[in-house]
Amino acid sequence: MFDSFLFSFMAVAALGIGSQWLAWRLRLPAIVVMSIAGLLLGPILGLLNPQQQLGDFFSPIISIAVAIILFEGSLNLDLREIRGFFRPVGRIVTLGAFLAWIFGSLAAHYVAGLSWEVAFVIGGLFIVTGPTVILPLLRQAKLKPRVGAILKWEGIIVDPFGALLALFAFETIRFLKGDLSGTGILIFFAASAFAGILGWFVAWILGKLFEADKVPEFLKSPVLFAAVLFVFVLSDEIMHETGLLAVTVMGVAMANMHLSSIEDIRHFKENITVLLVSAIFVMLTASLSVDTLLAIFEPRIIAFVLATLFVVRPLSIWLSTIGTDLTKQERTLVGWIAPRGIVALTVSGYFASILLEQGYEDAELLTALTFALVFGTVVVHGFTLGPLAKKLNLVAADNSGALIVGGGPFIARLAASIKEDGKPVALMTDAWNDVFEARKEGIKVLSGDILSEQVDYRYDLAPYQNLLSMTPMDMYNAHICSDFVHDFGPTFVYRSGLKGDPKRYGVDRDRLVRSPGRFLFEPAHPVGVLDSRIRNGYVVRKTPITERYKYTQYLRERDESPVLLYILRKDGKIDFYSPGKELAAEPGDLVVSLSPPDKTVEKVKEKLETKTDGKVSASKEQIENRLNGNDPAGGDGNGGKPPLPGPAPESALK
Repeated sequence: MFDSFLFSFMAVAALGIGSQWLAWRLRLPAIVVMSIAGLLLGPILGLLNPQQQLGDFFSPIISIAVAIILFEGSLNLDLREIRGFFRPVGRIVTLGAFLAWIFGSLAAHYVAGLSWEVAFVIGGLFIVTGPTVILPLLRQAKLKPRVGAILKWEGIIVDPFGALLALFAFETIRFLKGDLSGTGILIFFAASAFAGILGWFVAWILGKLFEADKVPEFLKSPVLFAAVLFVFVLSDEIMHETGLLAVTVMGVAMANMHLSSIEDIRHFKENITVLLVSAIFVMLTASLSVDTLLAIFEPRIIAFVLATLFVVRPLSIWLSTIGTDLTKQERTLVGWIAPRGIVALTVSGYFASILLEQGYEDAELLTALTFALVFGTVVVHGFTLGPLAKKLNLVAADNSGALIVGGGPFIARLAASIKEDGKPVALMTDAWNDVFEARKEGIKVLSGDILSEQVDYRYDLAPYQNLLSMTPMDMYNAHICSDFVHDFGPTFVYRSGLKGDPKRYGVDRDRLVRSPGRFLFEPAHPVGVLDSRIRNGYVVRKTPITERYKYTQYLRERDESPVLLYILRKDGKIDFYSPGKELAAEPGDLVVSLSPPDKTVEKVKEKLETKTDGKVSASKEQIENRLNGNDPAGGDGNGGKPPLPGPAPESALK
C-alpha cells in the first residue's frame, strides 16, 4: 500500500522498537510481539513489504545488521567466565554442536523433505539456542547454579557460530557436488583464514590504541563501529560471507583482551543491536508471503519441529556429555531446553535469499521452518522449564539472598550482615569508588549497570531472591524496580526511601511513590542518611526473639532511633522491613536493626554489670571501640582481659 522508501524505513523502525517496548510492558518474549506486528502489517494486511519497498537496499541492510549482531554477541565471550565448568560446556559447544548439526540436517532432509544443500545449511543454523530467549527463562526458573550456567554459556558461545557453520556447510556441499572446484574450495579456506586473521589483527590494533589512550572516549564506540564495517565489508568483498567470520573473531579477541573501556563499548553496541534486531525481525516477517506463512502448518514442518524437540536435541546432548560429571538429571534438563531466538530468524532469512539465488527453490521454506521451530521451542520450553526443573530437583534452594544495587558504608554493613547469615549477597554498581568498604568485607561485587542487557549475559542473578535498589538517585531506583518487578516478584523488589522533594526530577511525588518497589526499612530513609549514621557510629545489631523475650516486648522497649532492617527467620528466610508491611517475629527469629552506639554501649554495660555484680572491667570507650570494630590498642582491644561482646550479635544481651 505504501511504496515510499522513507515511509517503509520509518515504519520498520517504529514497529520494531514499539514491539520491543510492548513486549517489555506485557512481559512477553519480544519475538512474539514483533512477529505479530510484522505479520499483521505484512502478509496479512498487505500494508508493508520491506523487501519490495527497500529494493536493492534490503539485502545489504540485512547483511550489515547480522554482522553487527554477531560482533556484539561475540563481545560477551570472555573465556574466564566458564573456567569452573569448562569441560561440560566445551563438550556441548563442540561435539554437541557437531552432533546437533548432523542430526538436525538428517531430520531436515528426511522429515522436512529439504534437499541436502538446504538441509545441511539449516542444520548448522539451528545449533544456536537463542540467549535472548533463554536468559529470561533461566532468571525466572531459578535453576541450580551449574545447570543454569551451562545453558547460559551454551547459548552465548554457540550463538555467533551458527551462521559460520551454515556457511561452511553451504560451501562444502557445493564443492562435493562439483559446483566448486578444488581450487575454489582452497580459496574458500584461504579467504576464511584471512578473514579470521584480519578480525584478530584489527581487534589487536584497536585494543592497543584504546589502552594507550590514543583514541578519546567519545570516539571509541564510533571508531569501533566503523572498524566492524571495515572488517566485514573487506572480508566479504574478497569472498562472500567470510565477513561474518571476521567480525566474530574480532569480537572474541576484544572480549578476551580485558580492555578497561569494554563496558562502555558493550553498552553502545547493545543499543545498536536492539535497534537492528528489532528492525530486521520486522523486515523479515513483513516480507513473508502468504504462501510461506501457510507453509508453517504443513505436516512435514510440524514433524520436523517435533523431531528436533524430542530426538535431535536430547540425543546430541546425551552423546556429547558422556564421560563428564553431569548427573542424569542435569543432562535431561539440558537435553530438553534449547529455545531458538531472534538471531536464528535473522540469519535464516539471510541464508534463504542466498540459497534462492543459487537456484535451491526449496529454500523458500527455510524462513517458515525457522519460524515454526522458534515459536515451538519458545512456547514449549517456556512452559516446561520450571516444572521439569522442580521434578528433577534442579531448582536452587530458597536462600533468600539479596542483590543490592549501589554502594557506600551502610550497604557494605548490610551486605556483611546478610553474608554472616549464610545467605548469598552481591553488590552491583558501575562506581567502584563506592564499594571500597564492601570489598574489605569480602562482599561479592558485580560491575555494570543493572539496566543494561549485558548484565544477563555476564552474571547469574538466580541466587538472589530480593532486589534492593539503594542508589542516591530516586528515579533510577524506581526504574530498576519497574524493570525487575516481574522477574523477582512485586514482594521482593525494594528501593531506598526518597530524599527530599522529587519534584526536582520533573515528576509528581505521588507518581514516584506509586512506582513499583516497596520502600526499604522502618522508617524508610534515603541511603545518604543511612551512610551518615554509619559514619556517626551506628552499628548493625541482631536481637534474638525467644519465648521469654517476645517481639512485642522488643517493640515496646525500642525507642525511635534504631532503623529496623530485616527479620532473619528461623527457617533461613529473610523478611525486609517496609512501611506499611506488617511483620512479626516468632521465637527463634532474629531482628536486625541499625542502632545508635550509645544505646548499644549502655546495654552492654548493663549486662556486664549484671554478670559481675556491678563491677565492669571495660571502659565505655573500650566498649565503643569494640562495637565499632576499632582497636587502637591492638591485640584483643581489651588489654588482655576477657573479650567483649562482638559488634553485631546481641544474643548475649537478651
